[in-house]
Amino acid sequence: MKLEKLINKISSIAAVLVIYIVALSFYLGAKGFYIDSNHNIVLKAPEAIAAESPKTIPLNANLPWGHSIGSSSAPITIYEYSSFGCSHCADFHRDTLPQLMKNEINTGKVRLVFTPYPLDKASLKAAVLAECVSKTRYFDFINTLFEKQFSWGMSLNTEKSLAKLAEPFGISASRAEACMKDLDQAQEILNDRQEATSVIGIEGTPTFVIATKKSREVVFGFMNYNELKSKIENLLGR
Repeated sequence: MKLEKLINKISSIAAVLVIYIVALSFYLGAKGFYIDSNHNIVLKAPEAIAAESPKTIPLNANLPWGHSIGSSSAPITIYEYSSFGCSHCADFHRDTLPQLMKNEINTGKVRLVFTPYPLDKASLKAAVLAECVSKTRYFDFINTLFEKQFSWGMSLNTEKSLAKLAEPFGISASRAEACMKDLDQAQEILNDRQEATSVIGIEGTPTFVIATKKSREVVFGFMNYNELKSKIENLLGR
């Protein structure tokens, strides 16, 4: 009898593992990861998904003035709409943004305005939590969210994993829990998301609006630094 129970228990564990592995494969594919022949989790090359053809929106279109870095007098403002669970948004923050910061934002050419555009419940939780972080450290925290995307995205307890990431930013576990239950803040983020959908026609993330006094160009999809730099230089008349 004991042997039979042991066999049944092992069978149950094996079944759960199979389901987990199948679910993991689907999740990884959706997030831009895959499992290679050596059973390592690998991020797909961002170049595999190119930005779609740009379009323009009216100069009087309503755009956010929320979280930003760079001079308010910069001749170019880039509005970024990203979901924290989006792998190509993470690509932008990991590969493109550091160079953009060094060469264009810190030199006064560009200002970046970030607006969360959550595509799933976990990303919405992350966006709400980010609002509790000090404004001076907001971009540091969202960069951490993108950098650690896989760990909290695959966690069996998303809220606990997100709260752990917030601790170095002065957010206690209890405060993080309260922040993520802030329905008013969540609704505000969703309202901004809906407005962006209506004004810009966003269908996925990341989406960018590159704005000057004379134009507002929408770019759908990931942009590497060279692509973005070329657009900036053209707008600056170089």
